[in-house]
Amino acid sequence: MSDWLGPQEWQAVLLSLQVALVATAASLPLAVAVAWLLARRRFPGHDLLSALVHLPLVMPPVVTGYLLLITFGTQGPVGGLLKQMGIVLAFRWTGAALATAIMSFPLMVRAIRLGFENVDPRLEQAAATLGAPRAMIFLSVTLPLMLPAILAGITLGFAKAMGEFGATITFVSNIPGQTQTLPSAIYALLSTPSGEGPAMRLVLISAAISIGAVLASEALARRMAR
Repeated sequence: MSDWLGPQEWQAVLLSLQVALVATAASLPLAVAVAWLLARRRFPGHDLLSALVHLPLVMPPVVTGYLLLITFGTQGPVGGLLKQMGIVLAFRWTGAALATAIMSFPLMVRAIRLGFENVDPRLEQAAATLGAPRAMIFLSVTLPLMLPAILAGITLGFAKAMGEFGATITFVSNIPGQTQTLPSAIYALLSTPSGEGPAMRLVLISAAISIGAVLASEALARRMAR
């Protein structure tokens, strides 16, 4: 593959995988917690929380990226505090991971929430009558029953993170070897003469990674169902 791709394109592939994996892994625990909260609890502000979670789906990605820039940039309220601790997100690959995590978070929550809603509460109640603590019920009853939904959320989140463009390029720009992910590299190549060939190769690689993730998720879900 190194002969098929140039060094810059190869860097974009590796960086996209790194960003997508970090974003998905970092989002998963919070996505499970928020999905459980939305599916199993009613409280003042429930609908508002649901709206905030899904906001990145309906806002233009560039707006999300701009909000991240003014919040987590080095002059922003959060970014300024992080800079004092030696952490800089704007125009760094870690900022790309943050942007893709925020954009993929609603898809993960939605899939996992459906899993919680489809778990028969009578099974959990039966475990409770046997004296099992809540944490044990969640780990031994609820979680195994909804593993396919969690896998679906992981797949959706990973695929979205791999393909995110608007928020990422607004927050971390398009710096080759540092913040240039697959979508950014494709955009840059299509803006240059004779860049269609390398761009098409990156498109094929991106599609192959996404399809591979979906197929792996389906295979794991079938295995767990058996």
